[in-house]
Formats: sequence, C-alpha cells, structure tokens
Amino acid sequence: MSTPHPLSQLSISETTTARDVVRRSHPNTVLNFRVIFLLEPPKVDVEAYLELEHSGKLTAESPRPPRLAQAWYDVIGNTRIPQYHETIVDLTKAEIVDQKVIDPKSKPSLAMWEFDKVIKCVETSPAPWPYGAPDPGDDDERVFQALLFAQDKRSGNPDSNFYAYPLPIIPIMNYNKGEIIRIDMPATGGGDDPLTGRTNFGGIIDHCDTAEYVPELLPDGTRQDLKPLTIVQPYGPSFRVDDNLVRWQKWQFRVTFNPREGAVLHDLRYEGRSVLYRLAVSEMTVPYADPRTPYHRKQAFDFGDGGLGHAVNNLTLGCDCLGVIKYFDGVLVDNEGNATPTKNVICLHEQDNGINWKHTNWRTGRAVVTRRRELVVQFIITLANYEYVFNFKLDQAAGIVVEARAIGIVSVVNLDLGKTAPWGNVVNPGVLAQNHQHVFCVRIDPAIDGSNNTVVQEESLPVAMDPKTNPHGNLYEVRKTPIAKSGGFDVEPLNNRVFQGYKLVTPATQKLLADPRSVQAKRALFTQHHLWVTKYKDEELYAAGRYTHLGKNETGGVTDAAARNDDVLNKDVVLWSCFGLTHNPRVEDWPVMPVEILQVSLTPSDFFTQNPAIDVPSDKDLGSQSADGCCREPRL
Repeated sequence: MSTPHPLSQLSISETTTARDVVRRSHPNTVLNFRVIFLLEPPKVDVEAYLELEHSGKLTAESPRPPRLAQAWYDVIGNTRIPQYHETIVDLTKAEIVDQKVIDPKSKPSLAMWEFDKVIKCVETSPAPWPYGAPDPGDDDERVFQALLFAQDKRSGNPDSNFYAYPLPIIPIMNYNKGEIIRIDMPATGGGDDPLTGRTNFGGIIDHCDTAEYVPELLPDGTRQDLKPLTIVQPYGPSFRVDDNLVRWQKWQFRVTFNPREGAVLHDLRYEGRSVLYRLAVSEMTVPYADPRTPYHRKQAFDFGDGGLGHAVNNLTLGCDCLGVIKYFDGVLVDNEGNATPTKNVICLHEQDNGINWKHTNWRTGRAVVTRRRELVVQFIITLANYEYVFNFKLDQAAGIVVEARAIGIVSVVNLDLGKTAPWGNVVNPGVLAQNHQHVFCVRIDPAIDGSNNTVVQEESLPVAMDPKTNPHGNLYEVRKTPIAKSGGFDVEPLNNRVFQGYKLVTPATQKLLADPRSVQAKRALFTQHHLWVTKYKDEELYAAGRYTHLGKNETGGVTDAAARNDDVLNKDVVLWSCFGLTHNPRVEDWPVMPVEILQVSLTPSDFFTQNPAIDVPSDKDLGSQSADGCCREPRL
C-alpha cells in the first residue's frame, strides 16, 4: 500500500486506527465521537516536502511530515455530564501525541446524534437550531432550541412544505439532562404591537395556507416548453485526476474534504509556479434582525456551529453538476467512531462561461475568439431551511473565483392575520420571513512564487488639474500602499480599492448591521472588515474561532490574530476575505428562493509576461446551430 500524500484526507483505515487509539486511552468508558479528520502537518514540514516533490528529488527515503489525525469526542463519566476532548493521534506510531480536556465554556459543534436526541425529546418534527448565545441564567449548559412547524398531510406527500405552517412555540432543551427546561412563546404581532406578549387568541395556524415547491404538488405543474440543453464532451474532460491530485489547463492542485470546512484546495500551482498554499471557506454567520425575544438568539455559525460535514449533500449526476464529472468522497464517523464513506460530497467538472478573449481585425474582417472554460470544484450543504453552494472556479487565464450561492427556503415565523412587521416581509398568509444577513469568510493562504509575500493596497484616485503635471485634468493616480502590519481593511468602490499580489477583488457588501454592543456583533467580530491580513500560524484556520457554539464572544478568531500587530511585509501572510448578503426577503423568495450569487476573485497582476490564456485554441463548437428555421412558431 502506497504512503498517503501529506495533503490527502484520512482513509477509512486511518480513521479507524485513530478511533482505536483513542478508545484504548479511555478504557471502560463511554465515548461519543463527533469527528475524526486529518490534522494537517506543520506548514514548514509540508513546504520542505513539496519542494522535493516539485523538483523531482523526492525519494522513498525523503523525510515526510508526521501523519496525524485529530479526534473530537465526548467522554461520559459517572456524572453523565459529557467532557469534551480533543486528541491528536500519530497514525504511523498508533499513539497519542496530545490530549486535551476542553474547558466547559467552549462548546463543540453540533453532531447529528444530538439532533436525533432533540427530536425524540420534543416528540414532534422540529428543525433543531443552534441556540445562539446563551441568555443570562442559562449558565454554561449545553442547550438547544427547536423551531417548530406543522405539516399539511392532506396531499399524502411527505415532502409537503411544512415551513408554510410555523408554530409560535420554541421548546428549549437542556441536552445533558435530556429534558425540556422551558417553552419560549414568541410574540406573533405586527410592527404596531408590543415586542412581547400574546396578540392572537384564535387558532395559531388557521390563517396559514399551503405553499408547495416539489413538482408534483405545484397547482399548475411545471413548464412544458423547456427543451433539453445537454452538455456533451465526446472526448471526455480535459482534467486528469490521480488520487486527490488534479491537473487541468496548466493548473495543478490537491483537493480534500473535512467536516469543518468542506472542500479545501491545497498547493495550487500554474505552469509549475506556486500561487496558493491553501484555499477554503472558513466561516459564515447568519444573524436575524427580528428584535423580539427569543429571536435575538437566532444567529447560526454554519461552519463552526453546524457540524458542516453532516450537512453536506451527496451530489447527483446530471443535476447538481453537469458534463463529465469526477466525484470525491468524504469520510465521516458516527457516535461510536465507525468510519463511513460519504459518497459524492465534492464534484469536479468543466463549464463554459462565455467569451474568454476576442479581437476582430477591422482591416481584414478576421475575428479570433476563444471561449472561457472553467474548472469547478463544488460542494453543497443543507442546514435546516437553507442550502449553500460553494464553488471554487479556476480559469485558463490563471484566475480563481470563490463563489457562494444561497438557495433554499427563507426562515419564517408565525404572524397574526392581516398584520405586517418592519423586521420582515409577509410571504404567505400568517408567514413572516425575517430580515437577516449572510456573512461569509474565505481564508486565502497565498504562496505567490513562495511563502513570503507582501499585500499591496491599490487605489485609483483623481488628480487635480495642474499646468505642469495635469494640464487637461484627465490624469488619475494609481496609488500603491504596502500593508506593513496585520489588521483589518475595507473595500472602497469610489477609489476602486483592490489588494494585490494576485489581485483580490472582494464585493463591496454591507458589514454586520447589529449594534457593536450586541451579542450578535461580539460573537462575529470577523464581520467588521472586508479583508483581514494576518501573519501565518498553523492553528489559525477559523475566522470566528474554534468554538462558536453557545459562545458570547469571538475568541481565537481572525480579530485576535490581527490584534497582534505583526509585521507582514514580505512575510508568510494569510488573507481573510469577508463578504455578505443583506437579505430582506421578497415575496418572490417564497416558497423556495431563486439563487443569490456572491463572488470573490483572484487574478494575476504582473505575475506573467503576457495574457496566460493567449494560447487557448480558437475552436468552433461544431454542435452549435442557427435558430433560424428551427425555433419559429408553427404557422396555422
């Protein structure tokens, strides 16, 4: 059996080895496993290995970074109160190299078996939600809140949309005790009513109405005039895959899956030149803007809270990804630590994205045009009502786009008949879709021709007319300012502010709107800036910190890293790109919303000597045909 690459995810056998080593360290003890996945080796060790690998000097005797697994799990002792542990296992030696009992104030992310216990406890069909920040009096208990809905059973279809019938009842469960400790009864009034107290004394869902999205339940069915659009690659794809190594159009990189970040791209190189060491979505938070108790707690950290790996979709051929597809599987564990392959969690495919470059010589009439082909690495997660599609897109001109797509069903609450509220929109009778934000953070670890880089802020600024330097007033200045110290920075569209080595363009979206004194804001300090620049540390991967669930403050996140005021000139730096969607729901977002798309782009800036895509063939698509004569309305 070949030795795994240092940047390959754990196999089933390695995961099992890690579990067995952990079990032996806790004899005669009940363990509940949450996750087991690769602990990436120290960067300095990986870089030494990659240098040998890419120079062709790697041999069987070459030093290799240690192969380590990290296991996160609960130990159930005599008190029946779980003690959360994090253990690092050396897989080669099959021994523990580090083991920590985590402070009870730091809560682990959610596990599927916890959701199951909540459902059994509530004895209905709730959508379990992270509790948000604890209220005064909650102490340090592990608590859940269950958002409840009723389902119209008259159709007999199990997929009938239960979000059309929100119930104004929120059971609060003490997980460790396994019991409901209280029932929160949120207000259902409108904008002119008090923020607390009951205003509806009739049936709580009598005024609600069905709203379906599955095709067979649509009252008018689906469209009948849509003809197939087929992606055909008669000679196969242009990419090659060897284990987790992908080669495509001068690009080379490795892809892994882990239960905290989803898909991760490693060691990205173009024409053999290093571009990025690591690229991943680090965190996202979804705070809601309904001021009524208990909705101030409604703030999900979908990566840190939600146990992303257990929410990942198994992608479907011909639906989630089109064309000739390569799928990558993940490895997850159940509460006993049994490793299970999770099929098709990442898909790899090519797509056409219009024209790449074109020029027509008006003297001769000749046009040369090439298409913009992209390689897409995609994963999708479903977290209760929302889905998120994450795409890493590489192009033939050495550019990279990280794309987040929000889809699914807006989160709704019960509203009295005939009322409206300024903190949401009525999308169906008795159904209020609450205003909220989605704020994402992408962690970019650059390695542009090496690990030591300088980030430069570039702005395009007007220049006053001057008889000597700008006599006609048409000059503008391109001002480049190297970033010397770690910190937070913001986009400024009026100055066309971008950040370079590779040019980073982050969308100029709103930052978190919650009051800085609010718990929502204190838990998500990473949302304060569009960009953070920090000095690299191996353990700093998560923008909001390692422990977001039930936290009152962001701890160990990007703001703490930036606060060190490190020198970042020509150093090993990390960029954290933050962007978001302020979602004030529309009626058109119901019963399932059309996609909202956000993108961050990285493009080479003075990295090459010419257009990297100059040699892309100018081939004609032989399958294309004119619509004349084939798509006209038939004559009667």
